[in-house]
Amino acid sequence: MRTRHRQRERGQALVEAAIMIPILLMLMVGIFEVGRAYQAWQVVSNAAREGARMSVTPNSDPDTAIALVKQYLHDGQLEAYSSANVVVDNNASLTVNGTTVGASLVTVNYPFEFIMLQPVVRLVSPASTVGGAITMHATSMMRNEAQ
Repeated sequence: MRTRHRQRERGQALVEAAIMIPILLMLMVGIFEVGRAYQAWQVVSNAAREGARMSVTPNSDPDTAIALVKQYLHDGQLEAYSSANVVVDNNASLTVNGTTVGASLVTVNYPFEFIMLQPVVRLVSPASTVGGAITMHATSMMRNEAQ
C-alpha cells in the first residue's frame, strides 16, 4: 500500500515545479527590469535638468543644449540615446513672485525597451503586452539668467 501511495506522489513535485518556475522567473526578471527602468528614468530626468541649466545661460544655443542632453544620455549608458527626442524652448515664461519672467524649457522623450520582461511574461501568458516599449518623458524649466 505504501509503494502505491508513493508512486502517485512522485509526479506531484514535478507539477509544482512546472507551475512555480515560470512565476518565480517572471518575478525575478520583473525586479531586475523595473530597477533598470528606474535607473534609465533618473538619467533622462537628470539629462533634462542639465539641458535646462545649459540653455538658461546668456547667448545659449538650443543645439548646444540638445547635444549636451544627448551626451548625458550616452554617458548614462542608454543605448537609444541618439533616437531620444529633445526639445529646447528658450522663449518659455515662468511666474516668480507674481512677475512673469523668461525661462527655458527642456523636454526629453526617450524610447525605453525592456530586454527580458516581455519574453518571460509571454511564457505565462502568450497574448500579454506587458513589457512592451515605453516612452520616458522628462521636462525641466529654469529661469533665464539674462533677466
